[in-house]
Amino acid sequence: MKMRKFDTAVQHLKYKVLREVARQAWNGSLMENVLDIPKTIVPGKSPTMRCCVYKERAILSERVKIAMGGDKDSKSVIEVIDIACDECPAAGYEVTDSCRGCLAHRCESVCKRGAISFDHNHVAHIDKSKCVECGACAKVCPFTAIVNRKRPCQNACKVKAISINEENAAAIDEEKCIGCGACVYQCPFGAITDKSYILNVIDMIQKSEANRKYKMYAVVAPSISSQFVYAKLGQVISGLKALGFHTVVEAALGADMVAEAESRELAEKGFLTSSCCPAFVSYIKSAFPALEPHISHNLSPMATIAKYLKETAGDARVVFIGPCTAKKAEAQLDSVKPYVDAVLTFEELQALFDSRDLDITSLEEDVLDNASYFGRIFARSGGLSDAVAQGLKEHGLDEKFTLKACACDGIEECRTALLKKSKNVLDANFIEGMACVGGCIGGAGCLTHGEKNKAEVDKYGREAMEKTIGDAVRPLNIGKKNNA
Repeated sequence: MKMRKFDTAVQHLKYKVLREVARQAWNGSLMENVLDIPKTIVPGKSPTMRCCVYKERAILSERVKIAMGGDKDSKSVIEVIDIACDECPAAGYEVTDSCRGCLAHRCESVCKRGAISFDHNHVAHIDKSKCVECGACAKVCPFTAIVNRKRPCQNACKVKAISINEENAAAIDEEKCIGCGACVYQCPFGAITDKSYILNVIDMIQKSEANRKYKMYAVVAPSISSQFVYAKLGQVISGLKALGFHTVVEAALGADMVAEAESRELAEKGFLTSSCCPAFVSYIKSAFPALEPHISHNLSPMATIAKYLKETAGDARVVFIGPCTAKKAEAQLDSVKPYVDAVLTFEELQALFDSRDLDITSLEEDVLDNASYFGRIFARSGGLSDAVAQGLKEHGLDEKFTLKACACDGIEECRTALLKKSKNVLDANFIEGMACVGGCIGGAGCLTHGEKNKAEVDKYGREAMEKTIGDAVRPLNIGKKNNA
């Protein structure tokens, strides 16, 4: 079977671990062979990524633990593999070789901690034991010779939830972390990763096949249209059924449900922040608690459609499959836990396919036809705002209520909008927040990231242009063509 394309070698390594863990789980031999999985991935005596094969396998053993569910005592879905987090240079302000040993010594004058000194060549040095990382020296240096060397994970984390501990490894502040996974995708050594619930899914599928007491439902995010580029979307749907899922439903149908309800709620209350992105919701609660009462009371599209399935499909198990690591945390919330049994990323779905040696390109195409155009474009930034506008129109509320949407593309734009709103200087009555740049198509659990993903989502949406939101939310549309 040809190798699947991932953005990075780190993603491919993560996938190989997940694939091997899943393969052993299907065979019922995981606990017997768990210690041999690192040797399966690195079979030789020469290391491919680290200083020695022993350290490489030790790190792989930690990856295996996270693929098996990680730290059961921690609710955090993001974990740091300390042993893998030792290659990045110490972060902080440093003097580069651009320092000219000038006479002005502005850096020394501005430092209130006395952390700047000079050698016999008048070149500046920073005493790390005194430096408090204020950056004042860097601001006044005329040669920009002092730079702040942040680690990739710290640069990626826009909510400042990552620090460096005494062992020189990344440490995550769970109170600040919003679970977006930006650090997971950006860490060049794969030392930060999201814990997997792939074993839970395999267990549910196997029990479903054994006793037939419940049926498995896969709820797929609309961003799936931009993933698995080596196959057709209909083949991906067939692949899910081949894995053991009875029915595949679009999360975009849940998005249609949310758009319909949220447009009414907005017109009634006059101002809302969206509730679709769990990382954005977490950010509001931790950083802007005064705005928490304005978060839409609607469940996310994932939880909305899962709730509908649980209430109407009999004894069902619902697995959400998408690009989002924060969804794994959302599924643990008391308000969502009764409806969503597990969350997988697209990376994990690829590992599931290949753990069964399932070549989806050889399968016939199935049909996925639940949602409207507006539900499907939730996958990219601005899509939710467009859907709410459509919802207002379909309810006949657009003449009475004028939508002033602020679509925030990435958590930094979210912060700016929320800060302005908290100071009453934002002329908007609806804040659409997407923690990942680009929206869900930029999620950490995507196989690929890029601008073309937006075009694929829009193309996928246009295939349902004949439907209004109202058409889509009629219950008979659920699985009408793909539940046979």
